[in-house]
Amino acid sequence: MANDVSILVVDDEKEIADLVEIYLVSDGYKVIKASNARDGLDIIANEDIQLVLLDIMMPGMDGMDMCKKIREESNIPIIMLTAKSGDLDKIKGLGIGADDYVTKPFNPLELSARVKSQLRRYTQLNPSFGADGASSEITIRGLSINKENHKVTVDDEEIKLTPIEFDILYLLASNPGKVFSTDEIFEKVWNERVYEANNTVMVHIRRLRGKMKEDQRQDKIITTVWGVGYKIEK
Repeated sequence: MANDVSILVVDDEKEIADLVEIYLVSDGYKVIKASNARDGLDIIANEDIQLVLLDIMMPGMDGMDMCKKIREESNIPIIMLTAKSGDLDKIKGLGIGADDYVTKPFNPLELSARVKSQLRRYTQLNPSFGADGASSEITIRGLSINKENHKVTVDDEEIKLTPIEFDILYLLASNPGKVFSTDEIFEKVWNERVYEANNTVMVHIRRLRGKMKEDQRQDKIITTVWGVGYKIEK
């Protein structure tokens, strides 16, 4: 599959972009590079891109604004590259639609693992790209999730989810009544152990609720169990 995957690297630091390219090409991916957000958006508009590695700090339009622009049109995975380790930048990036982040300087093995993880979700979300999903549909209180075509509707209105958002929602909906802690959600969806406390899951839950217009519903679909985690009741 790797040979069919094109990854866009957007970073104004040529040395970083070249280094990332070496790692990704060694994994069999096709790499396209852009040194600024405007060029990156043009490439996305004209090329078949399956994943974007996006630096936050760039002159002109920064990575945050580019991420917002991408999310207006596409659900392709976005991994933010940040030199900042502060939680605020990570939360902001996830809050505007990024799927994951890697802090510079990064470990090549970590970068490779995160790229593969996001691509796996993207191919599952787009069966025509090369993955088959099991035929199943879950319907709970106005929420309908089709596992086969990854279509989600709330009160008959289709909502567009990123691969991470879909996986979180499907996990909760396929285990009605079960409460999942944020650590359990992270480990099951990201397939990684949690080594430090972070707000990643809560940010994605917040985005999910926004897309599902939970603030306009008296009967919330996703329930917070304070001090424990989240669940979806039948």
